Amino acid sequence: MVMLDTNMILRYLLNDNEDMALEAEDIIKKGQVYVTIEIIAKVVYVLKGVYSVEREKIKECLLIFLKEVTAVEEEVLKLGIETYARHNLDFPDCILYAYNKIKGYEIKTFDKKLLKFLNQTS
Repeated sequence: MVMLDTNMILRYLLNDNEDMALEAEDIIKKGQVYVTIEIIAKVVYVLKGVYSVEREKIKECLLIFLKEVTAVEEEVLKLGIETYARHNLDFPDCILYAYNKIKGYEIKTFDKKLLKFLNQTS
């Protein structure tokens, strides 16, 4: 099993360095590639904050990417990505929301925006 870090995923998604993108693609195509929610969260942060990629575009590319790799808590991650594209919430809050909806986890927070969102969708 191979785990990818943020930079490997970004080079693959952005194709902004051809050599690195090809190396990342080769690793992914060989299979048995594993990603975590934490790494995807950092990818989202960099795509939005550094590259100014729109939320919908982030959703599209990550959902395609997730078909090529094995993800921890894949259902939670997918719902978190979908929620991020549709709502003005931080990605970690979208993941908490997804854990609440998919796993039934009770979310405790002082974040008023997240509390309001959780209460609206329950």
